[in-house]
Amino acid sequence: MKIAAKILGCGTLAVAALFSVYYYNLDMKLVRFVIAPVLDKHYDSMQREHVI
Repeated sequence: MKIAAKILGCGTLAVAALFSVYYYNLDMKLVRFVIAPVLDKHYDSMQREHVI
């Protein structure tokens, strides 16, 4: 019974965490504020072969 309660509790916490990520759009906020600036800096510093 204790194992079932622990599994149910962990499942409930996982669903709550995933729902909050979905509801507040936290994955796209992470991409916008953390990953995009790093990628922009990398690609802006690359030497261009063809100038448009």
